[in-house]
Amino acid sequence: MSIAGRIRAKRGQGKVMFLVIEDKSGSIQAFCRINILGEDGFELLGKLDMGDIVGVTGTVMRTRRGELSVSPTSVTLLSKSCRPLPEKFHGLSDKEVRYRQRYVDMIMNPEVRETMMMRSRMISAIRSFMEGQGYLEVETPILQETLGGANAKPFTTHFNALDQDCYMRIATELHLKRCIVGGMERVFEIGRQFRNEGMDLTHNPEFTSMEAYCAYSDLEGMKRLSEGLFHAAGEACGKGDVFEYQGQAIDMTSPWRSAPMSELVSELVGEHVDMDTPVERLRELLDERELEYDASWGVGRLIFALYDECVEETIVNPTFVCDYPVEVSPLAKRRDDDPRLTDRFELVVAGHEYANAFSELNDPVDQEERFRAQVEAKEAGDDEAMEYDADYVRALEYGMPPAGGVGYGIDRMAMLFCDQASIRDVLLFPHMRPEN
Repeated sequence: MSIAGRIRAKRGQGKVMFLVIEDKSGSIQAFCRINILGEDGFELLGKLDMGDIVGVTGTVMRTRRGELSVSPTSVTLLSKSCRPLPEKFHGLSDKEVRYRQRYVDMIMNPEVRETMMMRSRMISAIRSFMEGQGYLEVETPILQETLGGANAKPFTTHFNALDQDCYMRIATELHLKRCIVGGMERVFEIGRQFRNEGMDLTHNPEFTSMEAYCAYSDLEGMKRLSEGLFHAAGEACGKGDVFEYQGQAIDMTSPWRSAPMSELVSELVGEHVDMDTPVERLRELLDERELEYDASWGVGRLIFALYDECVEETIVNPTFVCDYPVEVSPLAKRRDDDPRLTDRFELVVAGHEYANAFSELNDPVDQEERFRAQVEAKEAGDDEAMEYDADYVRALEYGMPPAGGVGYGIDRMAMLFCDQASIRDVLLFPHMRPEN
């Protein structure tokens, strides 16, 4: 048989030498003997170092101790490791090196390589699940001339051929909904988004999301889709309905709780809070918790501030947080029974948001008004506000069927199912400061 891999251990005595050779499937010992390899072959073994990549041809055998090995008839140096492998990678002081030299990290820590492989299996399972639900995978532009689909700071670049400034996309939403207008009734896209913002344990400026839109569906349809999707992703990572994430038990058993944002805030403050609560009382509740707010904020924005700062981090098991105020949901459809609220949910697990879903706004007049409000906010200094997308309004004027839409943070899902506390631990090559 023939094998190839990296030398991870080497020891010898007299006319016998042992090499431990590793590839992605595991490791095996090469039991090298001079009488079988010959003088020249055995001389080569003395020149080999830890980390070298070799090819070995020989017969399978067991040593006297019963260890499965290969007895080589030939050993070939395939690639020389010019840098010595570190003895070990550990401790906080080595974190920067591990992220910067991920290739070495994966050599020295097989569990890191397994995490990346698990992430790949998870994405494959998500894609299969979506196709099984009748969704069509599409690709939309990464370079966009109009900023939209989310509230975020963009990366900007210049398109030389058209002499045009462009943005790296911050979301795929508006183009995917154009597909719905065009009659592609179920679409999804797994792809990179770019937001020129801060970095922390759960945020990276370049990240992967999946957005999906379904004509003639609504928020309830997106809840059922989310439950099925998470179960499929968890199974691909070997997780059952109940598992541990960072030492905390997570119960994914369906159905998941749905709760209005105002209900969750009411549980926090110990009194009933809703859209009819006086602004003055909400400000008092924020002041009591030493939370900042702007004097121009209305009831909805103040309730959201209480939720965002105090409630979200306390949620453990999967919870659909519903009924977002329209002030913080510029693309969501208003609720029929209370136009101050929108048909929107965020899926929260272990204190973090994993999905954002809407009964999509398909009224071009309402959408135009909200775009204008975003433009006014941008002119007032909000550099995360969206721009006016005239073509998208035009698309809605042709008629978009009622639809449900949802976006998932793929990196955060990988963190959850791979039990990683930092987003950098599920990214192969996280962005780093310049080395020098």
